Order: sequence, then C-alpha cells, then structure tokens
Amino acid sequence: TLNATLLRSFALGFGVDPALRINVFDELKLGESYAGVFQVQGFHNESRAFLFQDSWRNVRVKEDVAEVMLQKLRDKTEFTVLATLKQERLNSGVLLSIHYAEHRYLELESSGQRNEIRLHYRTRDQRQHTEGFPYSLADDRWHKLSVAVSVSHVVLHVDCNRIYERVIENPSMDIPSDTTIWLGQRNQAHGYFKGIMQDVQLVVMPQGYISQCPDLNLTCPTCNDFHGLVQKIMELQDVLAKTSSKLSRAEEKMQGLDGCYCERSCSMNGERYREDEGWTDGCRNCSCYNGTVQCETISCPPPQCPPDSAPAYVPGTCCKECQPVCLFRGRVYVEGDLKSVRDSSGNCLLFECQRVENAPCPELTCPESDHITLTDRCCKVCRGHHFCVEGHSPSCVENSECVNLEAGSCCSCKDGYRALRDDSAYCGDIDECAEGKHYCRENTMCVNTPGSFMCICHTGYIRIDDYSCTGEPPTHTHTDTHTHTHTHQSNTYICMGTHTHTHCRPDFYKGQYY
Repeated sequence: TLNATLLRSFALGFGVDPALRINVFDELKLGESYAGVFQVQGFHNESRAFLFQDSWRNVRVKEDVAEVMLQKLRDKTEFTVLATLKQERLNSGVLLSIHYAEHRYLELESSGQRNEIRLHYRTRDQRQHTEGFPYSLADDRWHKLSVAVSVSHVVLHVDCNRIYERVIENPSMDIPSDTTIWLGQRNQAHGYFKGIMQDVQLVVMPQGYISQCPDLNLTCPTCNDFHGLVQKIMELQDVLAKTSSKLSRAEEKMQGLDGCYCERSCSMNGERYREDEGWTDGCRNCSCYNGTVQCETISCPPPQCPPDSAPAYVPGTCCKECQPVCLFRGRVYVEGDLKSVRDSSGNCLLFECQRVENAPCPELTCPESDHITLTDRCCKVCRGHHFCVEGHSPSCVENSECVNLEAGSCCSCKDGYRALRDDSAYCGDIDECAEGKHYCRENTMCVNTPGSFMCICHTGYIRIDDYSCTGEPPTHTHTDTHTHTHTHQSNTYICMGTHTHTHCRPDFYKGQYY
C-alpha cells in the first residue's frame, strides 16, 4: 500500500523539480470563477478533476499568470504535455492551446470525429505544422495522455503505452508577449472540449511521461546497449538523409500543384464521373454529389403516341417509346413483332411487321411428339428448346436474367432485386433493412448490400449465431513492434445473405490499423 501511494504521488508530479513543472489547474485557480466548469469525481482522489460542459465558457489564463507560465516554456526545445481525461464520445475539442493571434505555438487537440490526436506547433522557420496521430480518445473512458517533444522527436503515450514515435521539424518556442493560454478550448468560439480533465501539466523535460507512468523509467543502458544505439543512430541518419532527398524532390513537385484546382469525383461500374455530372444507368438517373453517387429510379409516363404508332420497349432504353405499327387481321402489331399463320393447305406463313418471311425450316432431331408449335415463328422447335441462347437474353439487362419457358423465354429479376418495369428487363435492389425483410436480431445492425444484406454486431458484443449477438468481449491490445500500439475490440463477423442463403466471414472492427 505504501509503495502504491509513493508511485501515485510520483505520478502526480512529486520528484520533478517544481521549476520545471506547470500545473495548469493551480495556475488557473480553476473552479473558483469559471462558468461552465464544475468540480467532479476524477480518475483518482489525489488531485481535483473538472467537468467541461457548456459551449459558452471562457477558460483563459490571465495575462500576468500566462506570462509566468510562458517564461518557463520560452525557447525550450524539450517539454511534455500531460493530462488525465475522460472525453465524451465523438467530441472533437482542444485540451490546451497556446497561441498568439493566428499562430499556434503549442496546441493539443483530440478529434472524436476523425479518431485522431493532433499536435499543432510552429517550426523554426515560422511555418505552421500539424502532426496527426490516428488514435481515438473520445470514447467516454478514462485515459492517461502524454505528448513528449525532444528537439526533433515526438513520443505519444496513452495509458502508459508507447503508441507513436516520430521525427518532426524542430518546434519554435520563441513565444512573444501577450500570448494567450486556453484550457479546454481554442478560443471563445471554437474547439470546445467536453468531458472531464485531471492533472493537466506542462513539464519542461523530454521524458515527462515518467512522472505520469513511473514504471516506464528504465535503468542505465549497458555498453552493448550503447553500441547498439550508436549503430541504430547511424542507420537512422542514413535513412534520414535519403528521406530528406526524397522530401526535397516531393516539395519541388508540390510547388507545381499550388495552382491546381482539385474537385471530388465518383466511381461507378468502372467509370469515373466529375462533380455534379449526371448519367443514366439502366432505369436510374444518377449524379455525382460531394463525391457520392446518388441515383433515382426513372419514372416512365405513358407515351402519347399518334394513331399510326404504339408504345413498345426498344433495346437500350428504360421507358416505352412510340413505334410504327401494322394492322393485321384486326390486330395491331408493333414494328418487329412476329405472327405465324397457316393457310388453307396447312402451310405456315410467318409475318413480321413491315415484311413477310417464308424460309425453309431446319430438320428437328427430336420425336414428333416433342415438337412444339410457336405463335411467333413458322418452324417448330423441340420441347426443352433453349430460347435464351438464341439472343433473347441480351434484352435482360440490369440485375435480370433470362428464363426458358415452354414456348419462349422471359426476363426474371435476380434474388434480392425487384422489377423496375413490367417486363423485368431492369431490376433494382431491394433494401431489406429499410423494408424489414431481414433476420438481424438483438444487438446487431442491418446493412443493405446489392441484392442482399449484412448483420453486424454492435460495438462491445460478440456473435451468438448468424443474426444475433450478446455480451461484452474483453479488450485486446495489438502491438506493432516497429513504432506503435493500437487497442481494438475483439473480432466481429459480417453475415451476408438472402432469404435462402447466408454466409459469414470474420472481419475486423472498424477501427482500422494505421
């Protein structure tokens, strides 16, 4: 118990030279005069914690106090930002901001919308720079956060785990007078952090995370360790030289792109379309809007045809169009229609609108009992004749397939689709999720797919069967031995199926590896 108390005290800053440590809460006298900020129960009881709630607060360090704090940071090249926090889910907000006018000398931001931690700073050549670290803090859980800067390196620790280490441009801490310091927001109008913060500190030393996580303090290296480190530094210097050369060439190319205008585009069926461009896809009118394809089913009004024409489908079109007609034996036929008629001698005549055809019939190989007489041709065919092979199938276009019948063929929509016109040549996807035609049950989310649907477990649940999930799985930590560590929920499964068949495959939770 005594050892645990000592470790906790060290984690709160004891053991660090007071001249090198800035306790932001103490300097602000937080809780005495700031509206929208309330003292609450924290991660531990050794220091105060505060809830940042409202979006009209004004938590800014007074000018004289800010100058004292900045005096410790000014012209320093090694410093660490520490915080213990519990951020509301999906909130995007600034933890600490030190800026003069529009120049951000040091700002730490947590974006719940992009699942990213961002460090904003100014470089030695007075350019604004941002380092983004893909990691989600906005999950309504407690986290220990440390961002340590040492000349040209930055190290990110979360919950005492080293997540990222990068080489960065040297930051400039040549902070002018009248620079403002904000806590939990960027300024009076933007970047409001929502949640609880505790132990917000600035430590003017490169490995300040040791004061937050004392177990990370390592013993002195051996001679072998030292020689290995020298070798690694030489290798890194070689990599840095090559990278700098590539970066220089890339910057030269980037300068030529400054005058370029970039617009978003859409891709569909292997074709790429520009923003606001429209096109027709089968029986749908589609357009590209903000990088997303949006389609609407074409509504076909009845065509107003003159007396010598009639509505009929034309290959390659969705709606019926007026076509020339023929009057034959009291019935109207559209151009191209066929009609077989037998004369008094039993001879078969095949009539086509606008032309007459009388060709010899091919010899059939099936018994006469299997001969079938058709109404659209003079020649008989064998029972089971494959009409789709004769060229009828090309008329079955969008998500439709040709089906053989006894005396012809027709188009039929594939499973998971419904007809967009009466001959089923064009078919549209059925949204099983919106229409309730799925089997996704408790703790799952239905996601529509072309001709099918998926059942996905909600975050924190594991699969029972193809359609339902339960329980809360343990949290596992995956480590990338090269540079960083990520924490993900356990694997989920995605089930894809129609009303008659279901297939499941493992898939990772949507927090992707970076």
